[in-house]
Amino acid sequence: MTENSSDSTTKGQEVASHQGASRFRNFAIALVAILLSTALFLGLKTETAPGLLTAMAEASVPLETALSNGKPTLMEFYANWCTSCQAMAPELQTLKQNYTDRVNFVMLNVDNSKWLPEILKYQVDGIPHFVFLNQAGEAIAQVIGEQPTSILEANLVALSSNSPLPYAEATGQTSAFSPPVTPETASKTDPRSHSSQVQS
Repeated sequence: MTENSSDSTTKGQEVASHQGASRFRNFAIALVAILLSTALFLGLKTETAPGLLTAMAEASVPLETALSNGKPTLMEFYANWCTSCQAMAPELQTLKQNYTDRVNFVMLNVDNSKWLPEILKYQVDGIPHFVFLNQAGEAIAQVIGEQPTSILEANLVALSSNSPLPYAEATGQTSAFSPPVTPETASKTDPRSHSSQVQS
């Protein structure tokens, strides 16, 4: 009988050990499933960079308002496909939240032909392309390409206090952009050209 009881004790321990391992495995699977579900849920709730650019553009001040409300303006030429624009979007969103009471933030999508006159006027050939406008709506500086937040913030502080911009001509990494048309140049032989001169 003693032999029988030690066999049943050993079998009981094996069953208990197997059940413990099975419970641990099931617990681990459930924990991983919860973590993956949470990550997926948060990932869907987090805005993607192109989505953030679109949301920022929709919330930006219309150009016409910015040119007439007496506040200085930071105008950004961007595109949703622009990786440099996407990389800068979160920092720009933070800057906008901090300076929106003092500076207009205007975003112009280079893929929208409506902004072609502005693209040509400011000679946009790489994005992001930032134009700093004073209170009268006149361009006082341009910064092209991906910029550190500190440079943009220093310029915004100066712009909002009507001081000279410390980084008036900075260039960083850009996404190539070519306007669909180029400005016409006047021909020197064209009599309607303002540069033509009467010769005797």
